[in-house]
Amino acid sequence: MSHEIIFVTGGARSGKSTFAYNLANSMSSPRAYIATAEPLDEEMRERIKRHQEERGAGWDTIEEPIDLPGVFNRIRGKYIVVLVDCVTLWISNLLHLYKNDEKDVMDDVEKLISVCAEIDSRLIVVSNEVGMGIVPENRMARLFRDISGKTNQRLGNIASSVYLIISGLPVKIKG
Repeated sequence: MSHEIIFVTGGARSGKSTFAYNLANSMSSPRAYIATAEPLDEEMRERIKRHQEERGAGWDTIEEPIDLPGVFNRIRGKYIVVLVDCVTLWISNLLHLYKNDEKDVMDDVEKLISVCAEIDSRLIVVSNEVGMGIVPENRMARLFRDISGKTNQRLGNIASSVYLIISGLPVKIKG
């Protein structure tokens, strides 16, 4: 298997997940979709169900809201393509788990970066670009934005290709 990291970022509803899915779907099987969303309300349950139906055959879905590094270790060598959607939801889940402790969240981010750099699959990682707006007015929102920004920088640095999705259009900014 080949090792490659493709990082896909963009704003909310920019088309980044669709772009990442189409890119992954154009690649060889077997493919894994790692979902970080938790079905906390009816709208999110419907969204998850819709995404599962859209993927169809040819995909194994792994739902993991917290332990992304552990998932990568468990699936090592099993998939040619691995799509993670999305890192910012994962960060949000970690902030909730660790009661907004930045150090604990960043420790998990560093574990993820290490595992991503070693995985023997074509890895496509989706994350929201959250740093282009105004400075959030509350501490928790600023912490989320700051951790997301740092994580995106780390992912962008280790990726061989980086795409910024704007209004459904991919702009290749690295690779």
